[in-house]
Amino acid sequence: MRYAIYFSPPATDPLTRAAAVWLGRDAFTGEEYPRTAEHGLSVEELDALTADPRRYGFHATLKAPFRLADGTSEAELLTALGDFARKTAPFEIPSVVVSQHGRFFALVPEVLHLPLQDFAGALVQTFEPFRAALSEADIQRRKPDRLPQRQRENLMQWGYPYVFDDFRFHMTLTMPVSEAQAPTMANLLAERFGDFIARPLRIDSLTLAIEPEPGAPFLVHSWLPLTAAQPNG
Repeated sequence: MRYAIYFSPPATDPLTRAAAVWLGRDAFTGEEYPRTAEHGLSVEELDALTADPRRYGFHATLKAPFRLADGTSEAELLTALGDFARKTAPFEIPSVVVSQHGRFFALVPEVLHLPLQDFAGALVQTFEPFRAALSEADIQRRKPDRLPQRQRENLMQWGYPYVFDDFRFHMTLTMPVSEAQAPTMANLLAERFGDFIARPLRIDSLTLAIEPEPGAPFLVHSWLPLTAAQPNG
């Protein structure tokens, strides 16, 4: 079993519901949703273009999927996660937009938001003792030879290339989209997520997700609100 620490809005949040319908699966319940052709893209094309984000569930990765280190337990991980949530105050990303993250489309901050960077970095460090070392196969799946030096070092030290200065918050909506399909996808996602674009996104929780067995869809195990008082509250 692998665990991951995500940000995801509550199960009943309108953004969660919109994303579940778009991806075709709700990671909170496991419910699947039928799809129709849209904007000239067939059901089969849309299913293929959302395959990976559908398996992982709608989320932003904070601590990438990991196996538990020897000497640690799920109960201890949950206790630590609860402690972190109680000590952390919620905050807002001022504005999020749908944009291409490489060749993927994702919901991302309109501009880099330093409180979000600090939050993610603190979480990576706090939960590192729970992460088992990557296997050689895990490392090679990340294609380390193609990564810049700092990201290779991150991969070896933290189990994920995109941490600290290389962290970019993103809630993935598609697989890689071809150059020819990108304008169509941009228009489609602007329609689907128009109610959430150029608006704040409240970061008010942590989600512990699990992969029960290799390749299985991730499911929400626990959703924990951030409950510390605001510094000026």
